[in-house]
Formats: sequence, C-alpha cells, structure tokens
Amino acid sequence: IRNYDKWQEIRVNMDTICGPEIPDTSLELFGEKFDLPVFAAPIAAVEGHYSPYYNEFDYTETLAKGCREAGIAAFTGDGLNRDFFNAGCAALEKSGFSVPTVKPWHKELVFEKIDQAKSSGAKIIAMDIDASGLPFLKSMTPPSGPKSVAELREFSERAGVPFILKGIMTVKGALKALEAGASGIVVSNHGGRVLDGTPGGAEALPTIAEAVGDKLTVLVDGGIRSGVDVFRALALGADGVLIGRPILPMIYGGGAEGVQVYVDKLKAELADCMQMTGCATLKDITRDTIYNG
Repeated sequence: IRNYDKWQEIRVNMDTICGPEIPDTSLELFGEKFDLPVFAAPIAAVEGHYSPYYNEFDYTETLAKGCREAGIAAFTGDGLNRDFFNAGCAALEKSGFSVPTVKPWHKELVFEKIDQAKSSGAKIIAMDIDASGLPFLKSMTPPSGPKSVAELREFSERAGVPFILKGIMTVKGALKALEAGASGIVVSNHGGRVLDGTPGGAEALPTIAEAVGDKLTVLVDGGIRSGVDVFRALALGADGVLIGRPILPMIYGGGAEGVQVYVDKLKAELADCMQMTGCATLKDITRDTIYNG
C-alpha cells in the first residue's frame, strides 16, 4: 500500500509552452534499445499462486514473447521448483531477449543457474537479493539468503554480462552493490512482502539515484501502475521501472496481445505526461518536472 500511495503523492509540473515535438519514450540500456523505460518484473509460480490456466513454461514464454513484441523486456523468475528458472531460460531462447533472475541461493546453486542462463543466451542476469526474506529461503540447507559483498562479486564475475541486483533500499546498499561489481540495481522492497515497515520505492529512490546514478543503472519497482507513475520515477532519478502484478491479468485475459495492450496504454500515458510537462525525451524528465512546493 505504501509503495502505491507514495507515487500518488508526487505532483508533476505542467508546462505546455514548448515545442510541438512528439515525445520520444525510447530508452537505450546495456546496448539494447527499448520503446519504453518499462520492464516486466520477475514473477514465478503462477500456476500455484494465480491460476492453472497457464503452466510455468507457457506463461513465461507468453510473457517474454509479448514483452519483446511490445518493445520492452521481461525479467523472469525463480523458485524452489527448478522448472521456474528452466521456464525463464527456455523463454529466453525463444524470445531472444529476457533477463533471468536468480534467487539468493547458496553459492554452488547460484553458480549453476548463472551458467544455465549464460548457456541460454542471457545478455543481462539479475538477482533478487530482496527475496532473502522469503520463508522457504530461510529454511534451506545449505543456508540461502543475504549475501556478502565478496559473494556478490563472485556472482557478477561469473555472470560475465551486466549483473543487476534487485532489492536495494538504501544508499549504503547501493554502494555495496557497486563494490560488488553490479552494473545496475533495482530499488525494491519485493512488493512489500518480505519486511513490514520499509519505505516505499518512491521514498528510497531519490537519495540512492543521487549517490550512484552516474555509476550504476538505477531501476525501481513497487506500486507503479501508470505512465504518470513511470514519469514520476524517472523524475526522481530512475533510468527505468519494473512492473509486476498488472501484467498478470493482461496475459491471462489476452496472452501476448494483452501485454501489447498494457504497454500501449503505459506508452500513451507517459507520452502525454511528457508533452504536458515540456519533455521531448526521457533525459528531459528531471527533478524540476515535479512539484516541490
């Protein structure tokens, strides 16, 4: 709830004394160009958590295909069932681009999954370090969960491609991610599902982006639901955002076409907000485009 509410508290500064340019919503990241600074957040276990209409492989393939066709990319998930990660790697091979996301297992298993992702053609690999709070990770043998800077450095070196750490909520954490060799971070509290009392992404983002935004790619997730929310995130210093839950019903209702419909909606909302605030490109979305009164 806090994640969502904090985005809504941010007001944007309308300024229509500007050129008539059609806003450019595209983003280039790690050598890849995307139509929108939006990515699908990693979600796994959809068959058990949501509906048996899709099994893990069909859902993840549809997600990756739909995102690719819509000009964005999907982060794919992981979990206790090995098929969850296998599904992400299979979808990567078919779609040509997605981001396998490894949970913070014990070192040997993380190495194994990084190697699998690389074999499937991953150009970016992520780890949702914020999943350390999930009960099934805490009870594992060997122990899984929080990782040291040294361990994370081993993972980033093993990846050999840009390594993104999801679950950074402090400047201190961002600096440790940088020290560990990460190329990017996701400011995220795992949807508010792992620790009560944390700030929302909108609260944590500004100081983190200010501290490391010139050294790391900074993404953010949690409660982002509209193109205006995407604009707010970029104005606070993010390079892009991840969106999770809203994509689920779009896929269950319309498959890959459902993803396209949702992405088109976000793109239209973001473009409209850019035009009404005098922003021709994403780089024009700066702190002075939001109200600080």
